[in-house]
Amino acid sequence: MSPGGARPLDPGTWIGLPMLWAIAATILFAVPLRVFGLQLPEPAFPLALVFAWAVIRPSILAPFAVLVLGLFLDIFWGSPLGLWALSMLIAYGVTLSARSFMVGQSGAVLWGWYGAMCALTLAAGSMFTLMQLDAAPAFRPLAWQWFWTVLLYPLVHRLIDRFEDADVRFR
Repeated sequence: MSPGGARPLDPGTWIGLPMLWAIAATILFAVPLRVFGLQLPEPAFPLALVFAWAVIRPSILAPFAVLVLGLFLDIFWGSPLGLWALSMLIAYGVTLSARSFMVGQSGAVLWGWYGAMCALTLAAGSMFTLMQLDAAPAFRPLAWQWFWTVLLYPLVHRLIDRFEDADVRFR
């Protein structure tokens, strides 16, 4: 059981609020602020939620939330409509399928799974971009986005730790 005790699985608490935080963080990190010539990184904050929601428990609401977050990223970043949504839904499905292997594992193992899920999402997005535009995205910005997104794992771990024991039907 988590140190603070498990929280009830109210959809607004484990889906709605984190979704709003991810949208706000995405907007905040997209501010064109440069310090000493360096710009803020732009991690894909919703990927943290995609992974956490799949690990916490199966839910009918989570895929719809993933779809909404993906469409938000498509509109916000100006990518073709459906690119992020489809990429993240694929990652959610794969993570949900592998959930039984992940539940009960250490934080380091889950961090590795999270990194693989981020890589899968970005690879799917790259393949969809390649098919639509006949041009592959640049590797270096994609690698940096993967790196900064993987560094979000402590937030993922906190969300999982907070809600994973709330519903014992899915353990």
